[in-house]
Amino acid sequence: MAMWLSKHLNSSLLTRDNLIARQFPHVAFEASKHYQRIKMISNTLFIQLLQERLGEEDCIRRGWILDGIPETREQALMIQSLGLIPKHIIMLKAPDTVLIERNLGKRIDPQTGEIYHTTFDWPSDPDVQNRLVEPAGISELETAQKLLDYHRNIIRILPSYPKILKTISADQPCVDVFYQALTYVQSNHRTNAPFTPRVLLCGPQGSGKSLQAALLAQKYGLVNVCCGQLLKETVADKSSFGELIEPFFEKKVTVPDSIIIKVLVQRLEKQDCVQKGWVLHGFPRDLDQAQMLKKVGFSPNRVFFLNVPLDSIIERLTLRRTDPVTGERFHLMYKPPPTMEIQARLLQNPKDSEEQIKLEMDLFYRNSAELEQFYRQAIILNGDQDPYTVFEYIESGIINPLPTKVS
Repeated sequence: MAMWLSKHLNSSLLTRDNLIARQFPHVAFEASKHYQRIKMISNTLFIQLLQERLGEEDCIRRGWILDGIPETREQALMIQSLGLIPKHIIMLKAPDTVLIERNLGKRIDPQTGEIYHTTFDWPSDPDVQNRLVEPAGISELETAQKLLDYHRNIIRILPSYPKILKTISADQPCVDVFYQALTYVQSNHRTNAPFTPRVLLCGPQGSGKSLQAALLAQKYGLVNVCCGQLLKETVADKSSFGELIEPFFEKKVTVPDSIIIKVLVQRLEKQDCVQKGWVLHGFPRDLDQAQMLKKVGFSPNRVFFLNVPLDSIIERLTLRRTDPVTGERFHLMYKPPPTMEIQARLLQNPKDSEEQIKLEMDLFYRNSAELEQFYRQAIILNGDQDPYTVFEYIESGIINPLPTKVS
């Protein structure tokens, strides 16, 4: 059953045997020797194997299915303590007499490792039939002992997963069991399992996106992905994408969306973004870009729009200045220069002129209505208040989504 689900959902299947058989560096080598000696390994070593396997790229990106893991309550608690919390738990239940009968009929092809059954899944090829062997440990007495151990452990494991457990009768055709299991794992129920935040901050220039992204990155360890900064870093790295972008920078024209999305995908696919989550700002700016982001598989699971009136934006941006000598940035109202000498030499970025800001604001709000419609679950915030108050609202929206509009 687990193998069917794994193939259908394109998830990685993990069992006790294939975990131990894999040649992990360091940990697995020691486990393999220990396992061969006494046919079992300690819980600590086994959970180390599991943690290392679940940290690999295929498990992180595709998801995983644990078959027969955890085996004991101790293992369940150790797994939970590492933050490895499944979204669904399925318990397949059948009478012991049925399970013993099924086990007695098992046969293995020693050449391929394929498992067959004398009643339910007998091979049609006579050559395969002739070479099948009975696996060790399937006698009635041995199976009954294994079931006794299983029942003793399972009643202590199940209370660890009270809200995500579904019991399915296995005493019915396999196809029926499979579809019941598939329907359950494809359902979206609320769970205490942590999720990986993928946060999108939208707002006009000067709305405070960069500050909020920095605060989120600092507090929650998210990867701060500023689209504009990412493009500059790509050019500085002299990469192949950088060579494509540089001519547009030199001509001071907009980089095509097709190039931007490739650079973004390359960044968001990296291990730190996949494991820690990310906060993106500066992209998308319109509906077409949002659809492109969705098409390449990087839809955010939290979206915030920071609304700030034009007067406040103009006040924030037109009073920004830079010291050409030191490179330090000032604001004539919020962070004035310490001396008249410094003030006299300050320069204003042409992009911070009132005319340019009004053009940028007009462009943003012409596109924002379509973006808000596209991201229907977005949380709309008043960005014209103390930045740490705004941050508290964003925090609350990540942990527990707020009503659509917050003032």
